[in-house]
Amino acid sequence: MTNPLLTDDLLPAFGQIRTEHMEPAIDQILSDNRAQIEQLARQDAPTWDTLAQPMQALDDRLNSAWSVISHLNGVMNNDELRDVYKRCLEKLTQYSTEVSQNAELCAAYKALAERDDFSELSEPQRKSVSNTLRDFHLGGVDLPPEQKKQYAELTRELAELSSKFSDNVLDATQHWFRQVTDVSELAGLPESALEGARHVAEQRSLEGYVITLDFPSFYPVMTYCDNRELRREVYEAFVTRASDKGPDAGQWDNSDVMANILQRRHALARLLGFASYAERSLATKMARNVDDVMHFLTELAAKSKPVAEQEISELHAFVKETYGVDELEAWDIGYYSEKLRQQRYDISPETLRPWFPVDKVVPGLFAVAEKLFGIQIEATPEVATWQADAKAYRIRRNGQTIAWFYLDLFARQGKRGGAWMADCKVRWRNLDGHLQLPVAFLTCNFTPPVNGKPSLLTHDEVTTLFHEFGHGLHHMLTQVEVADVSGINGVAWDAVELPSQFLENWCWHEESLALIAAHHETGEPLPEDLLNKLLAAKNFQSGMQMVRQLEFSLFDFRLHAEYNPDAPANPLEVHRQVRDEIAVIRAPEFNRFPNSFSHIFAGGYAAGYYSYKWAEVLAADAFSLFEEHGIFDPETGHSFLANILEKGGSQEPMELFKAFRGREPEVDALLRQSGITDHAA
Repeated sequence: MTNPLLTDDLLPAFGQIRTEHMEPAIDQILSDNRAQIEQLARQDAPTWDTLAQPMQALDDRLNSAWSVISHLNGVMNNDELRDVYKRCLEKLTQYSTEVSQNAELCAAYKALAERDDFSELSEPQRKSVSNTLRDFHLGGVDLPPEQKKQYAELTRELAELSSKFSDNVLDATQHWFRQVTDVSELAGLPESALEGARHVAEQRSLEGYVITLDFPSFYPVMTYCDNRELRREVYEAFVTRASDKGPDAGQWDNSDVMANILQRRHALARLLGFASYAERSLATKMARNVDDVMHFLTELAAKSKPVAEQEISELHAFVKETYGVDELEAWDIGYYSEKLRQQRYDISPETLRPWFPVDKVVPGLFAVAEKLFGIQIEATPEVATWQADAKAYRIRRNGQTIAWFYLDLFARQGKRGGAWMADCKVRWRNLDGHLQLPVAFLTCNFTPPVNGKPSLLTHDEVTTLFHEFGHGLHHMLTQVEVADVSGINGVAWDAVELPSQFLENWCWHEESLALIAAHHETGEPLPEDLLNKLLAAKNFQSGMQMVRQLEFSLFDFRLHAEYNPDAPANPLEVHRQVRDEIAVIRAPEFNRFPNSFSHIFAGGYAAGYYSYKWAEVLAADAFSLFEEHGIFDPETGHSFLANILEKGGSQEPMELFKAFRGREPEVDALLRQSGITDHAA
């Protein structure tokens, strides 16, 4: 029987893929690739068609199998799959290092770049070769043999450690729960949260209600629960995950894992001639150097902190006057902030939930994308998925299919927390002239429908969905036919968040809200008074939110930029220093936020978390053109499509931005959009 992971089909055969298919498929592909690379590297006078194009075919076959395995590990995690994933990851890491350190292959690419007719290649082809040569250098191809071995060992260990970090966070998150049998303990929780807690209890065959550390359960407790002691208990369990503190102290402790990751990243960077891992990280980003990033972050912090201080002062005054509480603890901030928001604007996320049923929001999101970019999106229920809740969709333009995507919206056991977009297949044209269409995975963790009641989203969750779909559009609407720079491939990491943060803007305007909001029972549109309250409350505590994100960004960047191998700083200490400088909320001593900061220890954001803010500047400035011309202006929408989404990584992001906006980005739009300029004034 054919291994379903080794077929040429565009869409994975999820109905047939089993865990036992995974490792044999990876083994087969790696074996085939090694044999073919040996031939490709030894040719005389390599051309695009004899070297780069065949290499892309090898990469694509490997990516097509691995993307499915990696995705299933994230959304259907179990012990058997986890073990297979780890073994495959180790083999892939070794293979990747082999390729990046293959001097013969690098020499072949150099020969291709030095050809007299190289300039006749298309811009995406030339960019692909340029990126490949850069990545050979970053992969250690220039190192002497002994250091190459060191590099390979460090890379292998880092892949293992990152996977371990992620597993520890998942296990710590899913292990802890709190059963509540007396509903009075949950006073203040909205009905949607109580329903969810009841549903989790039923799933676990327990009486009453169950609170977990999954965000749809954790967040309502921190925001609405009147029971201060329960808030403290849930907060402590959440911020001590995978650490030496809290209810599971030491069981999945990431302290040593973090130390080992930082030590190896620094050693890797030094091998390549960089002063720090932060410097190494910037080799593939828009930001030019460490000083530029630090200046960017500290300048934003200087402008935001006075606003945040004013906001926290207002909160303290409100709580003292209204509730007689003198001291606010970390587990009180969300709760009393919500009380202040309700008093000031007469609105809360729960007030809005009934107007954002998933069955309205998703088609509304599609309608926004269709109006902006001239596409059509349709469900394809006949396509097999990995789980009943996951759905497949097709994107058409002028009647012709141009992309596919999968949408997996709801939280469940065995699914990694958070929201993300990942590529399943990349758009590219092979030597035979066949055009492979792009396919994306879009994943969220919303509260599922319970007992026949629809899933109702908060406005924040709607924004999250738009964010991930923005990433998806970047991947799926590309017109590039060179895999290495198609869609999100080859896009500088600090520019890759531009389309995602850009699309969030359509969650905040009357014209677009009309498409995504309707009462789940009556179908009525969002009433004007609620719309006005939503817009009025948009920048509530925006200064506090800004400094919180800057805290994470500065912590990450300083951790990597200032690392000293002779006296490695404890990540907790670096985090405390950063908090002391810019945070306005005091964290308790037991807080172990770094231990579950998966973005930088298990994701791609190491020395790159600043990218969210960097790209937010680009997104706000890009959207300001729509504010000038109309949020569904066809000409502006087409310009964003043609200059940003369709170009993928085929040109430098600054050039693409300037082609769209007519100038370099300016920070003013972000400060204005966040209300910080107005507030500060």
